[in-house]
Amino acid sequence: MRMHEFDGGRGATVTLGEKLPVYPWVVFALTLGLVMSDYMSRQVLTAVFPLLKSAWHLSDTQLGSLNSVVALLVGILTLPLSLLAGRWGHVKSIILMSALWSLATLGCALSTSFGEMLVARALVGIGEAAYGAVAPAVLLSIFPVHLRATLIGAFTAGASFGSMIGMAFGGAVAVHLGWPWSFAAMGSFGILLVVVFRLVVTDARLARHQASKASHAAAAPGIRDTLRGLIRGLASSRSLVCAYLGSGLQLFCTASLWAWMPSYLNRYYAMAPGRAAMSAAAFVLLSGIGMIACGLLADKVSKARPVRKWDAAFLYCLTVFTLLMVAFRLAPGALQLALIGVAMFITSGTNGPGGAMVANLTSRSIHASAFALLTITYNLLGTAPGPFFTGFVADRIGLLGALQFMPLVSLVSATAFVIGKRSYARDLTRVA
Repeated sequence: MRMHEFDGGRGATVTLGEKLPVYPWVVFALTLGLVMSDYMSRQVLTAVFPLLKSAWHLSDTQLGSLNSVVALLVGILTLPLSLLAGRWGHVKSIILMSALWSLATLGCALSTSFGEMLVARALVGIGEAAYGAVAPAVLLSIFPVHLRATLIGAFTAGASFGSMIGMAFGGAVAVHLGWPWSFAAMGSFGILLVVVFRLVVTDARLARHQASKASHAAAAPGIRDTLRGLIRGLASSRSLVCAYLGSGLQLFCTASLWAWMPSYLNRYYAMAPGRAAMSAAAFVLLSGIGMIACGLLADKVSKARPVRKWDAAFLYCLTVFTLLMVAFRLAPGALQLALIGVAMFITSGTNGPGGAMVANLTSRSIHASAFALLTITYNLLGTAPGPFFTGFVADRIGLLGALQFMPLVSLVSATAFVIGKRSYARDLTRVA
């Protein structure tokens, strides 16, 4: 039996069993590689936290600021830059953005003080600002609707894989060559990917793999129209607002763990910086695998009943809250690390179903703006405040004390998903 799923934004049906051509997967692989480069550039910093703290005598608040300034700039600039990207062209914008964050990462290698590093990190954030909105919009335009949660979960998992490589490889390089070379290696990899992307991906090739010329034209309205459409969608859809809030708040825990696990292992398990970075990278890898697995699971359980995506997101948040609340109240040891590992496997599981909810609750013509706002909530509610406030609290009650309070945010996120579920069916019908 052949099944179809309705895409309210495109006004078209997609056959689930249809075989995709190779080119969309090539585009996916390159965009995934760039998001990995993005997070390699972001998270290599956390691998050298202990070295920078010692060399420049920095507080945990200052260390958290170096991490959070990237997410803060991403959150502030995502919407205006993603709207401009619609005018410049998505492919050209991706090339410019990835080149900037790669060059800024090379600039981090040349920094000689906290102030210089802060400026270089801010430039990394400016370069990354619209990528999380533009790249998913490109992928959604060339892949069928029934793969949305899986596709978005796999794309966002690139953040985990990139962070893992940034921590592990960056920590190893720092031990043998010094921390500046860690940044230099990440920046060089980014430049290489930019060149390959420029040679392979073009707007003309993407257009040939979209559903139709009519849908392609409908996907590129004016900047004011996309912004108006997004505002109208938010004003009329409680479930859409809750999808944004739940997805963004849950990343508070993810970002805090990613940023501070190397330091936690260094301080409470007496691991050397290189070994702590490698061990933390293994936990981050679990997050990446979990993003994909949780996205696949959400797609599977919601195939017959789409509302179950909300149930999945709620259970992911509640499980993470429970595991971390218990783990950080245990003495350091194997059981604590096991519970943290399971929690990190699930902690970003809301990304896939949350992104699918946003896509389903908005028309295709405003997907770029919708994912721009999702990137804003990811950063302003999660990845920017998470590392900073955890470091701020750590300066006052210790890193362990800060991590004991951090899981409470997952409980707030779970509440948002419960509220959003109640109006999802009605709001989805309105979009269709």
